[in-house]
Amino acid sequence: MIQSIIKEVVLKSIDYEETIETIYFGGGTPSILSIQEINQIISKIFKNYNVSDYVEITLETNPDDITENKLAKIADTKINRLSIGVQSFIEKELIMMKRIHNSIQAQKSVELSLKFFNNISIDLIYGVPESDMKSWKSNMDISLKFDLNHYTAYALTLEPKTILKKYTDNNIIEKLDDDVVYDQYYFTNKIFSEKDYINYELSSYAKKGFFSKNNSGYWLRKKYVGVGPSAHSFDGEKRTWNLSNNTKYINAINNGQDFFQSEYLSIIDKYNEYIMTGLRTVWGVSLKYLEVEFGEKYKEFFVEKSRKYFDLNYLRKENNIVTTTIEGRFLADGISSDLFVINGFEGSLKDQ
Repeated sequence: MIQSIIKEVVLKSIDYEETIETIYFGGGTPSILSIQEINQIISKIFKNYNVSDYVEITLETNPDDITENKLAKIADTKINRLSIGVQSFIEKELIMMKRIHNSIQAQKSVELSLKFFNNISIDLIYGVPESDMKSWKSNMDISLKFDLNHYTAYALTLEPKTILKKYTDNNIIEKLDDDVVYDQYYFTNKIFSEKDYINYELSSYAKKGFFSKNNSGYWLRKKYVGVGPSAHSFDGEKRTWNLSNNTKYINAINNGQDFFQSEYLSIIDKYNEYIMTGLRTVWGVSLKYLEVEFGEKYKEFFVEKSRKYFDLNYLRKENNIVTTTIEGRFLADGISSDLFVINGFEGSLKDQ
């Protein structure tokens, strides 16, 4: 697998001229890689790409995989940021979500990581079945005592074919009421704001100067290269996604066969993606950019369709930039989808 990944790193460098600002080891549990394997991959990237002197290199890891000895070794690599999949500090919730680690391990993993890294993010999940405001406040209290530079807090998604989805569908576990989920979200924003964290993207909160370069690049629709099974790439005009099956991916890479699929984005695709990413972030949707990049009809469509959301106080406008309010950001995905162009403008614009 490592040799196949390295081969793909080199293959994709041939036509890539952008400066690499962020390298992100994510998907699954990349922290199970040996230090030698991590260094192999990073070394190959530095050798084949133009890498920024201020590159952010993040490693995703889980609390049960963190030891002081391993952290010391990771700190000796070029990795300068950790993203820890804590999910919750509440024992009952960790058990319900079938997490391997427990509450003590979760807290210990953050404490140990702070000995070696300054730039750390942890993932938290609200909206967990049978949780309440008391448990979420406890989660927030424990999280904030670490005074980290970055936090990610997002609502639980009940994925199909999971045990938790099956339990809620069969009323074995009661799904959390939407009003409680919203209250937990609103409380999260309130507390982080009081602590001077910036909610720069729907689920991301950071101190000034610590926005994730990886997250920001995605939401600002910058070009990126994805490497490994299931990885996605974007060159500004088309998206590609690799084979998800490990064996098929390895065989295709090593036999010179196609190991990915791709699609070119139409002007409608690009508009829809811009609306979706813009309304989730502090950068918002620029009316000027809409007009210049997509044309007057797209701008007029957006202005007309979004009018009701201004009336509901879900959207606001300043200096021709439209952003979501705190209430609107919670509903950002739904609002965005309502503002999408689906089949042109009442037939007057053909899909390009």
